[in-house]
Amino acid sequence: MLCKNCQTKLEPTDDFCKSCGGKIIRNRLTLKNLFQHFSEQFLNYDNRFLQTFVSLFTKPDDVIDGYINGVRKKYVNVISYFAIALTVSGLQLLILDKFFPETMDLSAMATSNAGPDSNEMMSFIREYQSLLMMVNVPMYALVSYFVFYTLKKYNYTEHLVIFMYVLSQLTFVGTFISITSAFFGLSLAHSSMILSPIQVLYSMYCLKRLYKLSIKGLILRTLLFFGIIVVGFILIMVTVAVLAIMFKDSDFMQSIIEAQKAGQEVKN
Repeated sequence: MLCKNCQTKLEPTDDFCKSCGGKIIRNRLTLKNLFQHFSEQFLNYDNRFLQTFVSLFTKPDDVIDGYINGVRKKYVNVISYFAIALTVSGLQLLILDKFFPETMDLSAMATSNAGPDSNEMMSFIREYQSLLMMVNVPMYALVSYFVFYTLKKYNYTEHLVIFMYVLSQLTFVGTFISITSAFFGLSLAHSSMILSPIQVLYSMYCLKRLYKLSIKGLILRTLLFFGIIVVGFILIMVTVAVLAIMFKDSDFMQSIIEAQKAGQEVKN
């Protein structure tokens, strides 16, 4: 008998391949053993995914700092965990859009003039939610790197690892809250209001455990972190608004072009 994964010759008593470590499957696929396989992979407490999920609540420093310092077998690695979170995030929007479409309507949360814009924003989020999640990681990591720079503990790449784990965990929590809220008729906007303080508190909790911060130090650095985020967001929004006005107002653009031409003529 040969291993179906790597074609290595197996002994009749082998349960795992000596070459690749793959489990030897001798029985034909049935619903019973398919469910057993699913249970082993996702429902068993010894499963690394479940261990990682639980430990990121109880001891996030063990998971994150452990990975940064070379632990690779104890928990799910950060890339795989983040990939699972992206999949769950997409599944969440699919479920809400399919079974609870009314929860995706944000017009009730805004004025009559802002309603359509809010729903256009939701359509944009639905289409690019995976990309937005991936963009958030380097942005948060960069801000965190500068906020904690004086402590000299983690470099920028290690801050990427921190926020990949943190945002992945928050995605799982957010999915549960959003779908549960939808059952009670709450919109995605309402569930986001529930999730926002959880996101802040959980991020603070993880950073406190990783950096061994005092409550005072944690609060000060958290305020600095969100201060930078808010200022950066305002600058981005102002830049986008100015660019939008420039490209929308043809007369304004033409005046800028003419001013540039006049400046070049004066120089010549």
